[in-house]
Order: sequence, then structure tokens, then C-alpha cells
Amino acid sequence: MAGYGVGVIGTGWVAGEHLRAWCANPHAEVLGVVSRSRESAQRKIEEVGVGCRIYDSYDQMLADPNINIVSICTPPDQHVENAVAAAEAGKHICLEKSIALDLESLQRLRDAVRKAKVKTVVSFVLRWNPMFETVKALLADNTIGRIFYAESDYYHGIGPWYKQFAWNTKKSVGASSLLSAGIHAVDALRWFTGSEADEVMALSTRGNAEPFQVYEYEPTTILMARFKDGTLAKCASSIENKSPYVFNVWLLGTEGSIRNNEIWAKNKYPGQKSWVSYPTVLPDSGDVTHHPFQLEIDHFVDCIINDRESHTNVEDAAKTHELVLAADMSAAQGGKPVKLPLLRD
Repeated sequence: MAGYGVGVIGTGWVAGEHLRAWCANPHAEVLGVVSRSRESAQRKIEEVGVGCRIYDSYDQMLADPNINIVSICTPPDQHVENAVAAAEAGKHICLEKSIALDLESLQRLRDAVRKAKVKTVVSFVLRWNPMFETVKALLADNTIGRIFYAESDYYHGIGPWYKQFAWNTKKSVGASSLLSAGIHAVDALRWFTGSEADEVMALSTRGNAEPFQVYEYEPTTILMARFKDGTLAKCASSIENKSPYVFNVWLLGTEGSIRNNEIWAKNKYPGQKSWVSYPTVLPDSGDVTHHPFQLEIDHFVDCIINDRESHTNVEDAAKTHELVLAADMSAAQGGKPVKLPLLRD
């Protein structure tokens, strides 16, 4: 075996993307997968075209000394148990979100990873989306000055045409509009502002239209947050909307503004009369086209090789989840403001 041995738990759509990315990394080798049934595991490895072992159980996978890294691609309600077990077994972890569905579980996961000192990466894959990378470069160049308002919205009708609909509708698994989907937009707020929220308030509702009435929680949420540096932020998340997929990014700065792949910055572009736009890959679908799993996996392997932490490790991702959980707490109380932090150090 060359490099790092990888095991994948779960055999859904995202597991296939993880498997393909691991197979393409020169420092990793997929050694096996595990699923609730050997049949689904066999179908997945045949679909991807990888020859590897099918483990009888997750415990068996974790007990294999040749497994160095585990990709966790199970439904969200299983993530904490799967990740804590991997950490305690000394495995590095690539973890899909949401990483936890309540504050107590989030605390448990974060503390387990801290204790085990394993490397982790959480799949906020949009951090490697080309538009996101360009926005980060523009901000680093002080193109729009200091951000004082940030907005990021997630509109994606998740209905029965997506396989995740079967479990996403359940409160025990999907949990909330923000946790099941809009968390990408909330993470964008932290990523672009470079700050942490100290207060959040939120409201949620439902449209109750076909076929979304089966959601056990209100599938539309709007949150407003104040960050420690004074920046105000807003995020809307709807998974019951009847429209094309939309992911909005609006950043207002002291010297200009950024609107998705458009820039208004007369300090950088003298005589500017309209938005300057640049062609790039936008976060404009719920499918694989804008999900750069390969860049995430390659980044993670590089972190392991060079003994450094990912910018989206469990420690960082816990802060995005903490903000989302605080927003859900606020919505459950009719919009009452919630102060952060909530996690204990």
C-alpha cells in the first residue's frame, strides 16, 4: 500500500464523490467501504470502479491498522457516533455535514477530536468553489475595504426528486432548514467576514405547498447576526422554494461591494460605470458541478502530510454549527436573540 489507507462509511451519492476523489489522490488508497448492506456497498464500488474490501461492520473497519483515514458519508444523525468512534480509534476524519444536530452532541464531537489530536476536514466544499476563492482573493487585496454587512442565501427546493428527501424531511435527521442545507450559506458569512457572531436572531415558517408539507420542521428560515467586529449579517435558507437553485453572496464594504461574481470598486477600477463581472464557476446548483470534492480531499491529504490543520476542520466547523444551532434556538422562541458562544471551552 502506498500512502494512506482510506475507508469510506456510507454508500449514497456523496460517498461516490468521496471515493472518486480518494482514488484520484496519489497519496491515498481506498482499502474498503462499509454500509448497512453488502449489496449496496458492492453496487457503489462497482459504480465507481474501485476494487476494495467490503467490511462486515464499521468496528471492523476501524480495527484495521491499515486504515489511516475514514470518510464519513452516512446520514447526519449518525455523524457524531461515527466520528467519535473514528477519533478514538486514532483515524483522521473527512466528515460530511451537518456534523452534529444538537449542542450537546457538537460539544462531544469537538472534545473527542481535541483529545484524540487527529486531523479532520468537514465538507464545506464551497470554500474551494472558484467564485468563493476569487472573492477571498479580492478581500485579501482590500478591493472593497472593510466589510460592514454580509449576506448569503440558500434557496434549493429539496423534494422527492432528490434521494436525500426520504430522510431530510425528518426532524431527527434533517433537523432544520439551516442544518440540512442553509449551513453552507452561514459558513460563507464566517468565511468571508473572518469574524465570529456574538448574537443571532431567527424566524422560521413553512409554505405548506406540495410536495413539501411532509417536512417535520419549518423548511424556511431567516437569520440575522451581529459579529464581534460590528459586521451585520443575514442568511435566508429555504428548501421548499419552487425556483431554480440560488446561492447569493452580497458583501458591502467601506470601499465597494461584491455581488456574487460582480464587483463595484471605483478605488480599484477608476471610472467604473457598471458592475465588473468575471466568468467563473458559480455555486449555482445542488448537484456535483460546483462541489469541488477533489480539491477538498487533496487539501486534506496535504494537511496530514505536512502536519497542519485544515481551515475547515472540526474545530472551525463547530463554530458554524454553533451559530446555526443558536439561530434554531432563536426561531423556536419566536425570534428571541441568542448570545454566543454556546459551547464550553
